Parts: sequence; C-alpha cells; structure tokens
Amino acid sequence: MSSEIRALEPKALWNKFADLNAVPRPSKKEQRVIQFMKDFGKTLGLETIEDEVGNVIIRKPATKGMEKRKPIVMQSHLDMVHQKNNDTVFDFDTQGIDMFVDGDWVKAKGTTLGADNGLGVATIMAILESDSIAHPDLEALFTIDEETGMTGAMGLKGGLLKGDILLNLDTEEDDEIGVGCAGGIDVTATRDYNEEDTPEFKIGYLITVKGLQGGHSGMQIHEGLGNANKLMNRLLFDGFENFGLRISEIDGGSLRNAIPRESKAIVAIDAVHEDAFSFEMKQLSETIKKEYKTMEPDLEIIISKTETPDKIMDLGVQEGLTRSIYAALNGVYRMSPDIKDLVETSNNIARVIIKDGHIKIGCLTRSSVESSKLDLANTLRATFELTGCEVEFSGDYPGWAPNMDSDILKVMVPIYERLNNGEKPHVAACHAGLECGILGQNYPEMDMISFGPNIKGAHSPDERAQISSTQKYWKFVLEILENIPEKN
Repeated sequence: MSSEIRALEPKALWNKFADLNAVPRPSKKEQRVIQFMKDFGKTLGLETIEDEVGNVIIRKPATKGMEKRKPIVMQSHLDMVHQKNNDTVFDFDTQGIDMFVDGDWVKAKGTTLGADNGLGVATIMAILESDSIAHPDLEALFTIDEETGMTGAMGLKGGLLKGDILLNLDTEEDDEIGVGCAGGIDVTATRDYNEEDTPEFKIGYLITVKGLQGGHSGMQIHEGLGNANKLMNRLLFDGFENFGLRISEIDGGSLRNAIPRESKAIVAIDAVHEDAFSFEMKQLSETIKKEYKTMEPDLEIIISKTETPDKIMDLGVQEGLTRSIYAALNGVYRMSPDIKDLVETSNNIARVIIKDGHIKIGCLTRSSVESSKLDLANTLRATFELTGCEVEFSGDYPGWAPNMDSDILKVMVPIYERLNNGEKPHVAACHAGLECGILGQNYPEMDMISFGPNIKGAHSPDERAQISSTQKYWKFVLEILENIPEKN
C-alpha cells in the first residue's frame, strides 16, 4: 500500500516515489510520465521544457548564498523495466506499481519495483519542491527510454544544458561512486526456415524452464546466474542427439537487458522413445538443478506431454540453430586488466523466438572498451552466420571513460568518509550502461559522477530498495549539494 511507503523516512523522497509509481511508465511509452513531470515543474512555477525527443528539463535557481557555486545537472531516467511473474495478473500500461514494506526493504507485488531509476527521479523531485534544501543553480534532467536504447540521452542536443557538474543518480550500491560505465550493442540474428508436417508417429512435449532469478544483464552477469535460453538449448540439444527430438516452437527470455528467467519449447519425438526420453530428460534436469542449486534454488524444469504440434522445424536448420546457441558466448568474455574485479566485456543471450518459420535471437553485448565490444559482437555474428542467419548490429552506445581526477569526485569522497565514520567509498566503473557516456559526447567538458542507494534484483520481479540505505544516500545527496565547489 502506498500509505506505508509514504510514512517512510525521508518522507520527501518516498512520497515522490509513490507519486511517480502511480504513473505507468514503460520504456517507449513514456507519454504519461512526461506529462506528469511537466505538470510537476509548472506547478512549482519553475522553467520546464520538453526537448525534441521527450526529455524533460526543469530549472531551479540557486538558493540564497549558493549563487557563486558551480551550476549542476541532476539526472535520472523516467522509464522502468517491466517484468512480472507468470502467475501475476498485472497490466503495466494501465496500472501503478503495487508496493509494500518487508522489513528494511520496499518491494512490489509480483512485478519490478521501478526503483531503477525511480528513486533517482524522486530524489530530484523532492529537491525541486523543497524550500529549505541548499543547492546551486540546478537543472533537473529527466531522460526517456534508458532501458531499451538510451534514445533520450542520444537525442539530447548540445548547448541545451548549462551545468558544469552532472550528478547521475543511477548507481545501485550505496558505497559506490561511479566514474565510468560500459557501452553496449544489440546483436540480433534472424532467418527464415521451412516448416515440415509432423509425422503421425510422433508425440508432443512441452518443455518449461522457470524459477530462475533473472536480474540485470550487466551488473549481475558475473554472478553465475542461470540463463533460461542456454539451459533450454542444452535440453533440446541432448533430446535431439539421443532421441531425434524436433523443435516446433521456442519462446525464451523477454527484455534485452534482463537475464532470461523462463523459456518454453514445444517439441516432438518418436512415440517409441517416450519412456526413454522421459527418463533421460528427468536425469538431465536433475543434473542441471544440482549444478545450479546454490545460485538458483527455485529452478524448475518441467517436461510434460502436450498436443502433438502440426509443424516442426527443418532438420538441417534445427541442427545449426542448437549448435549456434550452444557455441554463442553467454556471460563474461573478458575482465578488465586495469580495474580490479570489473567485468570489461560480456554478452547476454536475452531472447530466443522460434515460430511460424522464423528464428530471432537477441543478444546485448556490453563493454567498457569499444574495440573489445566490437570483437565480441563479431564473434557472435560469425557464430550465427555460420548457421545461415542474417545478423544485425543496432542500438550501439558508448561507454564512459573513468576520470579519477574529477573535481566533484574530490568533493564527494571526503563527504562520504565523514558521514560514514571513516569508511572509504568504492570508487569504480560499472558494467551497466549509464547515460553519462552518451551525454558526454555532446557535453565533453561536463564533470560527471554517478551514485545511488542499494537496489537489489533490478530488472526482475525480485527488485527491492533498501530503506536504511536510502536514508544514508539522502544525507549524502544533501551534503553534496551544500558543498558544490565555487565557480572558477
């Protein structure tokens, strides 16, 4: 219930988060939240504009005594990832997020929470509304479509922003100060194939992989989480090798930036192999579950008889498909040689759709090094082209190169240490795609930094925001605003 959320401290932030989460805001369908934000700025009597692509900018003058400080931009994105559990009835296009408090965490009932990046948006809204929080000249930049292409950041023209410092509020660990991020590129393989009539002697099976955690395909790619598309392919490959299994349909994964949690396949096998197939699949399923028991305790693999499909995939195409998905890298490709424990380059096999004579495989490749990103993208392209697929690169966006000599970083580190009993923050680049790299193309002189509260399970229905961490983060924000350096 929103009432228990609104009672949390800091109330200024949580109330704005509750207001925001009442507005549907899927990526590429942000019209309502854009209007919501414009109405908010105008209600406060502040200069409010919408640019050509839908980004909203709200300007607020410096508070008394802060006029000589450097002007700042506070930035967060308006859209959120929409994921829900299979048994959750929810319409993201019309419903607001149903939230509740569970101990020290705010969660949503069966859906993503929208803390990524709603807590950042709510932070900025609370500061814009306040008449007591000290800050320099402030531009609030609310971008659109961060989660499915970063088109808001890409479409923001140079010269529109006047700030010297940009505070990006899209980091998900409260002890981390972000100074760099990965770029990304979508790798999509497609091809058509001939369907064959299913022979009468075959019977149908439905194979279901579910119960995986899923999660952020950048920040969690190194954790060893299960990928439903890879696990499904393992089952299909084995079924074909041992029993001549034939594929009719596959529907695996969902969003490009989410580790796939579920996959379903409709297949056919010779009726004579029914008992042996069921036994083999059960044995393999138990083996896989044992391998993943630590990271994926809720993994389920269900093999059940179903109506025999009318059509199956051409045999030669099927062999190439299963081998290419087996060969395609999923996970970490290279660790950074320069920054300890940072994933440099990775890939997520995010989506596999096989139906009605058409194959589509979608991957998101990330890297903080442009040449390494292209190297892995070409590796995937070669893998899928060997099976007759056409491969397209799209949605290419740059990374954000770390600047360890940043002026705002020099301000923030001692503030963090003072507020946290001498504890040092983790100054690092991340393997997520932040908008700073894109914004920096048109604003190369702007000093940028990223930080935020603890958010776990982003991009999945397990997403949750820590209340105590949000309180810690809020104090940090207020101290930063009060200590922005003076103009040169």
